[in-house]
Amino acid sequence: MSGARYVADPAECLTRVELDGLSLLFHHPSGMTHIVASPAPQILEALQLGPADGGEILARMRAWYDLEGDEAADAIDARLEELEAAGLVRRA
Repeated sequence: MSGARYVADPAECLTRVELDGLSLLFHHPSGMTHIVASPAPQILEALQLGPADGGEILARMRAWYDLEGDEAADAIDARLEELEAAGLVRRA
């Protein structure tokens, strides 16, 4: 797991609409709309509890969802990189 800690803007900075298994996220500060799939929305939800690294995010998500195996950890790290590139999360 990544050692970098990430933060996300407060929940009120995003408007989320579900559409055919995808989430459309309108990021109010940037004025951009992003189309994301699971687990990106769940990662953003986990970051609402405060700054976290990939391991902490995964632990939060495991408390809410049935996640098992190493693929979940790999998916979290990959999505964090994508969310950072999109400007939806940043390093703390």
